[in-house]
Amino acid sequence: MTWDAARHFAYGYGDDNPLYCDPEYAKNTRWGTLIAPPTFLYTMGENIVRAADPETKALLKGDPFAGLGSYQAVMEFEWWRPFALGDRARTIHSQVGVTAKRSSFGGRTAHVTNETIYSNDRGELTCLQRGTWVNAERHTSRERRKERELPEPYTPEQLAEIDAAYAAETRRGGTPRYFEDVEIGEELPTKVKGPLTTTDVVVWHLGWGMQLTPPGTFRLAYQVRRKAPGLYPPNALNIPDTVQRLHWEPQRAQELGLATSYDYGGMRETWLCHLLTDWVGDDGWLWKLSAQHRRFNFVGDTTWVGGKVVDKRQVDGRSEVHIELQCTNQRGVVTSPATAVVLLPTRDEPVVTLPAPPRDTLEAMIEYEIERIRQQESVAERTEQSS
Repeated sequence: MTWDAARHFAYGYGDDNPLYCDPEYAKNTRWGTLIAPPTFLYTMGENIVRAADPETKALLKGDPFAGLGSYQAVMEFEWWRPFALGDRARTIHSQVGVTAKRSSFGGRTAHVTNETIYSNDRGELTCLQRGTWVNAERHTSRERRKERELPEPYTPEQLAEIDAAYAAETRRGGTPRYFEDVEIGEELPTKVKGPLTTTDVVVWHLGWGMQLTPPGTFRLAYQVRRKAPGLYPPNALNIPDTVQRLHWEPQRAQELGLATSYDYGGMRETWLCHLLTDWVGDDGWLWKLSAQHRRFNFVGDTTWVGGKVVDKRQVDGRSEVHIELQCTNQRGVVTSPATAVVLLPTRDEPVVTLPAPPRDTLEAMIEYEIERIRQQESVAERTEQSS
């Protein structure tokens, strides 16, 4: 993790927290160095799982979800320690569940759950991320008529209200928020994100990367397209272009039955984190976040990010605050409900002890990969015997 990378990522979602952007400030905090925003892990990861041999690759060739639209539905995180300046990320990524369903969303669908465990280059576990995507047939999703309401032009009064919210935005920073001072029912200061523009999506990509389509243009994109032509459907000029363009090209989104282009689930998860990390301050810790993405957030929509304390408890030396959150658009529709658990310092224990990862997390992931490799070897053996 580098200073530039953390800063570009933070700026991409509207956060200039010096804990992520100013090494001189960060070295005087409890962390002693610059750390990455919680969802920065989206940009990181060197797979430590041994590559499959050529025979196994041949058996697994082909994508069963090719041609389907993929829509993020649920994302859960559990953070155990931060990525700090200079850290590298190592990952084990697994597909842990596939369920075939029929849905009004897009006819035949497959709900696919992926899990990634992260560690730093010192072997310390840092985070577990688990997400579910709805893979829907594109030809049937074109027939979808829900959520076709385009955002209306904004009045000067509406824009003034949004600007006032930006002007009033606060950050706890180096002033500790003590567990004793938090009240159940307390509301977190609302943040605003919007009105969403195509520029916002482009700037988000500058820090986030491309994610689905491998990075690179021209010859590099051509090389990827040769291997995975389905990632580059032709545009109106019959030019192959990334499937992700529906996030900034209204025409492509409308071809798929949507009102216009829209954001990413990862953006809203990061906005929720922004609200939480500003509220807990430098000395608090965001431990868990679970978000559901139920409605689209279109270009032109404004998202109001809010939350409320619903419980506080002290368990096994942890001072936990439980929070319910939501992303709500300008029409009053909740697009992403969420829950979170943060850890706060107390006056008797001013330094939060970072939560320990479950002992069996890494072992379970390794056992899963070993079993997967054994199954692949068994399939290869049976195939060889039958040929």
